[in-house]
Amino acid sequence: MLRECEQHGYFRAAACPICGQEGRFLMDDRELDHLGRVLTGILRHFPDRYGLPMDEHGWVSLPQIVRAVSQRHRGYPWLRVHHFVAIAETDAKGRYEVRDDMIRATYGHTVEVALDLPTENIPDQLYYPVTEEEAAIVLEVGLKPSDRKRVHLSKTAEDARAAGSVRTPHPVLLEIDTRAARAGGLVIMRAGKTVFLVDQVPSEYLKRAPAAPPTEAPRDA
Repeated sequence: MLRECEQHGYFRAAACPICGQEGRFLMDDRELDHLGRVLTGILRHFPDRYGLPMDEHGWVSLPQIVRAVSQRHRGYPWLRVHHFVAIAETDAKGRYEVRDDMIRATYGHTVEVALDLPTENIPDQLYYPVTEEEAAIVLEVGLKPSDRKRVHLSKTAEDARAAGSVRTPHPVLLEIDTRAARAGGLVIMRAGKTVFLVDQVPSEYLKRAPAAPPTEAPRDA
């Protein structure tokens, strides 16, 4: 569920993780899941479906989103701007950015946007998951976007493995030499907490990451 602590802000739990207070109830898990999916859809894929204008950098008006969602989904007469701000601020992946009364998705777009995200403090290595069948091809031709506008790179091998497990139970991880890539002119942007964006990655900056060490079986007592 989504709640608000007067002292520590919004949180997704039964009690504030800092002070333990119950706080003010905002929405239950079902409403949180549905409104999160709606918000992501609007900001990444189909603002026009809700009649919402989006500027060139992906920003959409929060008051306009509230009106459009309330009109389309009749179960939310209580919906206000702060409910979407709470969803954005408590998102574990950092998928949203809020400025004043505007909001945008930081990554995952299928609509064309000119994201002006930070390009400093990029780790020296980033990671990308592929299937075993894809690995040899990508290492030869490089990484290019498929169903999204940009390639999404992960901050750690663990993040990439989790992302890749949606497609295959045992993803192969590719390591990107971002220091060399940036020196070669690639622009890499920070989006969210664990995601980085790039238009494409030439093969010379890619290599197969070391396999994860096997998990030890528990020993008998």
